[in-house]
Amino acid sequence: MCAAASAVLMLIAAGCGSSSSSPNSASAASSGASAGDGGGNASGSPSAPGATPAQPSSASSSSPSSSPTPGIDPGTLPQTKVMPTGSDPQFTAGVNALWQGIVDDNPKEAMPFFFPKSAYLQVKALSDAGSDYENRLIGFYKLDIHAAHQLLGSGAKDAKLVGVSVPAKAAEWILPGVEENKLSYYRVYGSRLTYTENGRTKSFGLFSLISWRGEWYVVHFGPNPRPKPIGVVYQPRG
Repeated sequence: MCAAASAVLMLIAAGCGSSSSSPNSASAASSGASAGDGGGNASGSPSAPGATPAQPSSASSSSPSSSPTPGIDPGTLPQTKVMPTGSDPQFTAGVNALWQGIVDDNPKEAMPFFFPKSAYLQVKALSDAGSDYENRLIGFYKLDIHAAHQLLGSGAKDAKLVGVSVPAKAAEWILPGVEENKLSYYRVYGSRLTYTENGRTKSFGLFSLISWRGEWYVVHFGPNPRPKPIGVVYQPRG
């Protein structure tokens, strides 16, 4: 691993939370940046297998398609056991939105690729699931977007997205009662976003994707849990 990828890129912000400190529980205090480690797991969670391009997978249910009717919030619909792929148009659109949000340093642009709040309220058996979603999950997502933008540096506008690879064979169907959930979903570690910048191919990890109705969404861009409310680029390489 090159020296430029030897430390974790961080944006520091004050705050506190439960298992992970919530970034939105206090105002930002200061910021700093350094290159990230391409090998270890910053959170202590198990490392996922190396990412390979996801291949279309057969649905585990009889439903031929889980795509919602345009204009309908998919999070208001029931969960399905359709196995997501990393190649359908909605996934591609989500990846493009994430990348644009990183390039522009604008988390709002990256929201289409984040797990829907309405689905989170269905999935999680938490008394304060809405607050947890807004303050912890979205709070960290915003910090991680800013950290990824700083990783790109002054060449952000010229960097080009190659794609996101999802290790489909590593996906697990998570049963109710695990991770404080009341519904099931597929979860996968080890996805990677690849891009080119200044003639070099680079990448970083997307710590955790989970499914809703046959589509992958980011739920943790950076590692989870983490002891401080910081933005982290997970395992950058190149």
